[in-house]
Amino acid sequence: MAETISNISLAGVTKRYGDVTALDGVSLVLEGNEYVSLLGPSGSGKTSLLRAIAGFEKPDSGRVTVFGRDVTHLAPHKRGIGFVFQNFALFPHLTVYDNVAFGLANADTPPAADEIRRRVTDMVRLVGLAGLEDRGVGQISGGQRQRVALARTLVTEPRLILLDEPLGALDANLRMRMRDELRHIRERLGVTFLHVTGSETEALAMGDRVVVLDHGRVAQFAAPDVILNSPANPNVARFLNRYNVMAGALRGEAFTTTYGDLPYGKRVESSDAAYGIRYDRISVLDEAAPAKGVGIPVTFVTSEYLGSAVMFFFEAADGHLFEVEHHLGKGRMPEYRPRARYQLQWRPEDAIVFG
Repeated sequence: MAETISNISLAGVTKRYGDVTALDGVSLVLEGNEYVSLLGPSGSGKTSLLRAIAGFEKPDSGRVTVFGRDVTHLAPHKRGIGFVFQNFALFPHLTVYDNVAFGLANADTPPAADEIRRRVTDMVRLVGLAGLEDRGVGQISGGQRQRVALARTLVTEPRLILLDEPLGALDANLRMRMRDELRHIRERLGVTFLHVTGSETEALAMGDRVVVLDHGRVAQFAAPDVILNSPANPNVARFLNRYNVMAGALRGEAFTTTYGDLPYGKRVESSDAAYGIRYDRISVLDEAAPAKGVGIPVTFVTSEYLGSAVMFFFEAADGHLFEVEHHLGKGRMPEYRPRARYQLQWRPEDAIVFG
């Protein structure tokens, strides 16, 4: 991998806080002009990785290279990297215009006043805030404050933008709109975004590629469809919140579980043995229905309406909870009787075995 043509390269980056290892030998290469989502559960090292790249945290070992230059020990403001904080970190006493202009006006070698005015005006227009330049940041909405934070970063013309859960403080409707706006702005400017999120939906929807962190290590780095359809290990499958994952042991052409030997279609090499089937690949039939493929007897527990889909929850004899997703575009919502017995069925070729 040639670091000189990469936006950023991490080689064996490790960061510890006392006895806790936040980053464990992370190696990663981001190419130019792409949107990369960084996904993982709380405590997986997402924010620590962003801060190590930005220079806010110094790695205990390893190397951070940006555009062919080793910046591991370089101050944050000399790395040419932009950072958008989760809480936006705007200056409450400054106007929208002055917040956006702050980085330029306080640079080691600030541009001329006319150049600052031109760049700030252009950036405010790009993020859709024209006409709000003289307002205080307390006089605008949450989505507009998010745009101010983004404009303040972009106006300094970095080639890499780090975003630490930038949509986390927004309501659900605004988050959906800002997803499209962030991608549109990135594409217009041709810079690379590395976007940290704890939402698997957000990561898959926004990223050209997705990094999945697990206990401070890169568990998988691939396109969203690859990660969704071929998770690298059981933990990645769990993070995606799309798979029922069962424990057991791989024995030849079947996977042995408490429900018997289950056939499967795809095998993924992994040190952890597990059997996975996606929520939307399962059919719910009467308990006495003839077996076609894999069948597991269950009891209906409850359902959860999500708008475009419904999640149904079933309990197996050993207490394991299975989730089944029904998209309403495929037909009206089925009705199941509380505590009634049913059978879950799926095709073996839809199942993934790890081991």
